[in-house]
Amino acid sequence: MRNIFAKELTAHATDNDRIVMLSGDIGNRLFDDFKKVAPNRFYNCGVAEANMIGMAAGMAMMGFHPVTYTITPFTTIRCLEQIRIDLCYHNLPVVIVGTGSGLSYAELGPTHHSCDDMGVLRILPNMTILSPCDPIEVKLALKAALEHDGPVYLRLGKKGEPALHREPPVFAIGKAITLRPGNDVCILGTGPVLAEALTAAKMLENECVSTRIESVHTVKPLDTALLGEIFNTFKLVVTLEEHSLIGGLGGGVAEWLADNSGYSGRLLRFGTADRFFEEIGTQEYAREVFGLTAEHIFAGIRNALQ
Repeated sequence: MRNIFAKELTAHATDNDRIVMLSGDIGNRLFDDFKKVAPNRFYNCGVAEANMIGMAAGMAMMGFHPVTYTITPFTTIRCLEQIRIDLCYHNLPVVIVGTGSGLSYAELGPTHHSCDDMGVLRILPNMTILSPCDPIEVKLALKAALEHDGPVYLRLGKKGEPALHREPPVFAIGKAITLRPGNDVCILGTGPVLAEALTAAKMLENECVSTRIESVHTVKPLDTALLGEIFNTFKLVVTLEEHSLIGGLGGGVAEWLADNSGYSGRLLRFGTADRFFEEIGTQEYAREVFGLTAEHIFAGIRNALQ
């Protein structure tokens, strides 16, 4: 994901001299090509992420379109006041990019985990949250973010995430994309963990359960038209995210469902528990602990249907 992001940002910066890149002491080699085409528009802000957001706000007020980039918890939780006041209050066109989101950096401990970032930023007025599921959606989401007139949080994985789309789909902020058609169960997922949903869907198919999968790449604003259709059509609707059950996609869908009566669909949520992951292990191990693997998703849906 981060490689395609760097490549696409460089391409955009080649054609748009308003794009400025600010890095929080990370990705220097990753942006070598960017620095070749725009040497005066790359700033390594060091381990001073709050300052980086403030710089981005000032540049946006001067007519530039800044993009900030560093590891997710350092560009969200550490900078919350600056994001809230400098960016959201003034509704400035700054793209905040968090890399290694969710449990991508599971081996580095809780300081590098980000299972609360969407929940924290989702409550801020004017904030748009994009969480693409694969490198193809990263390319499309970045373009949409750069065209958006307001602050955008772009939530990325790390590297090596597989392509889940066979070809580039139509991408619009606030409109989910169908990854897989189905008639019995619908999974609303966000981010790279959707790969697990696709595997679970194949397992369910072996038990004659037809599973529709939607990539909800925009966590804010939610695709409420889709939610109305889904909860009118399916008896079981599932949300899946590598984020806390509190505040993220599942929380947002639950809030919408609470505010909109008359739907027959039941909601089942998969996400991380309300606790820190204090063990050290791979992302795959962390997903196993939190029940975010295809096997756990399959078992949970099968039990809910029974």
